[in-house]
Amino acid sequence: MKNRQTTYHLLALLSMILWGTTFVSTKVLLSAGLSPAYIMLYRFLLAYAGLRILSRERLFAASLRDELLMAAGGLCGGSLYFLAENNALRITQVSNVSILIATAPVLTALFFHLWLRSEKIARQLVAGSFISLAGAVLVVLNGNFVLRLNPAGDGLALLGAALWALYGVVLGKLSDRYSTLLITRKVFFYGIVTLLPALLADPAGPRFALLARPTVWLNLLFLGTVASLGCYLMWNKAVRELGAVRSASYLYINPIVALLTSHLILGETITPVAALGAALILGGVYISERRRIGHPAPPPGRKKI
Repeated sequence: MKNRQTTYHLLALLSMILWGTTFVSTKVLLSAGLSPAYIMLYRFLLAYAGLRILSRERLFAASLRDELLMAAGGLCGGSLYFLAENNALRITQVSNVSILIATAPVLTALFFHLWLRSEKIARQLVAGSFISLAGAVLVVLNGNFVLRLNPAGDGLALLGAALWALYGVVLGKLSDRYSTLLITRKVFFYGIVTLLPALLADPAGPRFALLARPTVWLNLLFLGTVASLGCYLMWNKAVRELGAVRSASYLYINPIVALLTSHLILGETITPVAALGAALILGGVYISERRRIGHPAPPPGRKKI
């Protein structure tokens, strides 16, 4: 049982490490001329195609309520989340967005406590979360302590954090009745469907000619197969076995990976303040999880459909 729990913690950690590198691929695609909406469309189409091959399960959920929850997952963990985050990046500073998105673990615990009452907020989790959040702020600022507030952009970033927290709630409601493959496939499907209005309003259009460029299709292939199909499967499995609140602690790892990737690929400097922030993040995650790793998973719910 201990080894099983360790495996799920590693899945959550690996998801965060890989997601922390995606901003480089996204930046390459944006520079090439693709819009955020079409980047998401192409990566989700690739992921959905792969999942249709892997998952031969039923097309629809067992009830209309569950199907609506699947659609809510596609909105919160797919289209609305990415649109909120990407548009926030266009309006406000990257540092503002990164800091506000880092509140997702705290919001996840809060939503579960207020709405589901299924996961009590332990003191160590609260302490670890706020230590990690403080570390995330230091990592994002990286020695530059000047923040310019932008109500519209900062509001969108905070909305993105809330949407990801709600995605955890949706997974918690569905994971005792459906397989990880089916849930993930449905999330991508509804992510694509609910993205259609944004695509119709996008003046840039699909720009199919760009897809012939090796740098474009290689980065899309990475985002679609590894960062979308692979990471969503790993993350959803971790949430299923560890719970959304426990898994959310690993979201704090994302700024560390982004910092290291920026240093190695873009040549950005890592300041002592950022290094201190990274240490606080790791310490906070350890405090949140130190009495949890190795504990048996909660008893399974109803049989998966």
